[in-house]
Amino acid sequence: MGSFAHEPVMVAEVVDAFAPVPAGLLVDGTVGGGGHAGALLEARRDSVVLGLDRDAEAVAAAGERLSGYGARVLVRQSGFEDLAGMVASPEVVALGLPPGEGGVSPRQVRHEPLKVVGVLFDLGVSSWQLDEPGRGFAFRVDAPLDMRMDRSQALSALDVVNGYEEAELARVIARYGEERFARAIARAIVAHRPVETTAALAEVVKQAIPAPARRTGPHPARRTFQAIRMEVNAELDHLGAGLDAAFSVLAPGGRLAVLSYHSLEDRMVKERFVAWSSRPPVPRGLPVTGTPGPVPPGRLVTRGAARPGAAEVAVTPRAESARLRVLERPAPGGES
Repeated sequence: MGSFAHEPVMVAEVVDAFAPVPAGLLVDGTVGGGGHAGALLEARRDSVVLGLDRDAEAVAAAGERLSGYGARVLVRQSGFEDLAGMVASPEVVALGLPPGEGGVSPRQVRHEPLKVVGVLFDLGVSSWQLDEPGRGFAFRVDAPLDMRMDRSQALSALDVVNGYEEAELARVIARYGEERFARAIARAIVAHRPVETTAALAEVVKQAIPAPARRTGPHPARRTFQAIRMEVNAELDHLGAGLDAAFSVLAPGGRLAVLSYHSLEDRMVKERFVAWSSRPPVPRGLPVTGTPGPVPPGRLVTRGAARPGAAEVAVTPRAESARLRVLERPAPGGES
């Protein structure tokens, strides 16, 4: 097994997004190798960080990388959909802010949780997970089919590929991969079962797609692998629950920042953020007065999605698809 190495994307933009928030608890809900968390710990010496990840190997790597920050950081294995319970857990409640910087001693016993002033999600799969052969995520590296971010869970890519009915498999590939040849691919997979390795699956998918369609663009298996990975890890279901949990725990003045890498994720984030930052419409038939409706609970910080600069993309090509959206829970009396 190689070391968990992952180059975080849009680090400066993420740090800037949390620069205005008050002192408190920053939650990195997808801590990965600890790159974003480390940058936040450096930039916000008045705050502490809780790092979460469903991948045990990421948790171990981040814990080692961030160990020098002592009581200012806590790293635990958890999905971000469980964020609300994690921030209320006894060990997080016991966290304190560094003395002399507007906080309390790390050993001070607290009776209520620190205020959550920031939550970050960096979605998708990491470059390390893609490159590590034993994880079975990538079509370019031959390995047993797996794709589990949390390897303690039962469902794996092997189960999806070899156990789903053809119609259900086609639905997964069409929905999560946005693949127009989903039915043909599902039919080919069923015909070639058992399909047990990433190389075998990639070849079946490639042959199922008409030759003219596979001559240009990315690898023809990319969308199918993405779809199966998202099904195995219930990524969109967890994202919806995670966004709701994150926004529910944010203190006034706190911010939620999300880095997404494909349209399904970004669409869900955008829809949640717009809903939380919009005033309710005036019901038809009621008179429109000069008094505005109820103040929405959120305020968009990014109008549209922020994107990485050309210099970063040149160094880290995977950053090209990144989209950063930021939402703030306004403090009382703040702008809406």
